[in-house]
Amino acid sequence: MFKTVEYKDGKVRLIDQTRLPLEEVYVECDNYQDVARAIKIMQVRGAPAIGVTAAMGVALGAKSIVTKDFAEFYKEFVKICDHLSGTRPTAVNLFWAIERMKLVANKNKGKPVESIKDVLEKEAVKIREEDIFINKAMGNYGQELIENGDTILTHCNAGALATAGEYGTALGVIKVAHEKGKKIKVYADETRPFLQGARLTAWELVKEGIPVRLITDNMAGYFMWKGEIDKVIVGADRIAANGDTANKIGTYSLSILAKEHNIPFYIAAPLSTIDIKISDGSKIPIEERNPQEVTHLSGKRIAPEGVEVANPAFDVTPNKNISVIITEKGIIKPPFADGIKNLF
Repeated sequence: MFKTVEYKDGKVRLIDQTRLPLEEVYVECDNYQDVARAIKIMQVRGAPAIGVTAAMGVALGAKSIVTKDFAEFYKEFVKICDHLSGTRPTAVNLFWAIERMKLVANKNKGKPVESIKDVLEKEAVKIREEDIFINKAMGNYGQELIENGDTILTHCNAGALATAGEYGTALGVIKVAHEKGKKIKVYADETRPFLQGARLTAWELVKEGIPVRLITDNMAGYFMWKGEIDKVIVGADRIAANGDTANKIGTYSLSILAKEHNIPFYIAAPLSTIDIKISDGSKIPIEERNPQEVTHLSGKRIAPEGVEVANPAFDVTPNKNISVIITEKGIIKPPFADGIKNLF
């Protein structure tokens, strides 16, 4: 089985998701700047995977600080954290992981600096291990919502590639249902403009032996109208305290289509993706990405020179369009504000 991200021999090792599905290539990051670049250019992507990778980047950066004085160490440490924080604004797991690493550094400030570096390294590895455990737990809860014979539509990639590995969030639910012998099929949106559905989700499901049919994003409504979709399951990059959910651009449109056709619409995400400091989806920052993702395909221009481009990476699905939110602690039902408050 491939490994999305791991801390190995003092380096952060990642499967390069920009090269999939044609090439299965791994990159090794020797320093925190390399880790930040890998996050920014989407060699690693998916909110949980970004969080795990950022934690490892923090640990890697801490190793490079040359001082025995904690105050000097922490000053440089914060600079490293800030650099990694600036890579992608929407995925809250990035900030959650970095804050956790800061907390660990402060809790151990009475120890020698070299010992703190070791503790940070161990914490980053622990975050990865926890993520794998969390995703399987989430899959176990979520698969209870899946019936034998269901056809499930998903968007973007919320599988092992979007997490520390093995299961994933939305695809974790699908994988566990498959493991339990449920006969299920998946429709995967291609997910323009970066094609995570076509390149990554389809690749994962083919590897797992789960029947999958790839469709373009604007075909989803047609297959819902034909009665071929039973459920929609997607991941999340940030969930507000009221349940409003930011996910890959196009998710909001799917939620409207699902509601029109009376199809359950499920979000699968770990608690670390819930940002209880944000009251609703209007407060979630939306990343605007490089126009070339829209104007070019596989490096070849497909749009005229000089055309103006908008390329928001995410949109926000209002809680009224969401049936349930699946987490590692159980399933949250409406009203989401109450359910989320109880979990925290």
